[in-house]
Amino acid sequence: MSPTPRGWIEPTARGRDLTLTRTFSAPIEDVWASITEPERTAQWFASWTGDARPGAVIRCRLVFEEGDAETEATIDACEPPRHLAVSTSDESGGWHLEARLDHEDGATTLTLVHHLDADADPGMIGPGWEYYLDMLVASRTGGPRPSFDDYFPAQMGYYRSLSQGR
Repeated sequence: MSPTPRGWIEPTARGRDLTLTRTFSAPIEDVWASITEPERTAQWFASWTGDARPGAVIRCRLVFEEGDAETEATIDACEPPRHLAVSTSDESGGWHLEARLDHEDGATTLTLVHHLDADADPGMIGPGWEYYLDMLVASRTGGPRPSFDDYFPAQMGYYRSLSQGR
């Protein structure tokens, strides 16, 4: 059984935002550490090296991709423990991402926003973020890691349908 996609697309003044959330029964500082500390990000997304401050560039090694996929990311904003914004640019284009954290009644909600370029295909992007966020959940709970094959191509149609007519 494939996981149910939960993301959505919102029109913005600049284009479209792909937004996904996950909620954790944990302090905001602990969830922040899961998305910012290299030894913890390596458990679900990428290991990274570099100076973690706004304006700096870090080097990321995507640990769950085939081969030795690496990229550089510029830290656009870092406001612990509530907001992180990064951007990447390589031969395949650029990505602009934000992570926002909110804490209420013992639960921390992580909102991931991928600011989509005009030519971005949500069907190719959304399933990947669903997978990685579920990897984050598994890394935090000790649960089984999901299989990317359960997300892609199964969720492509869902994400493409969100952009129809926009």
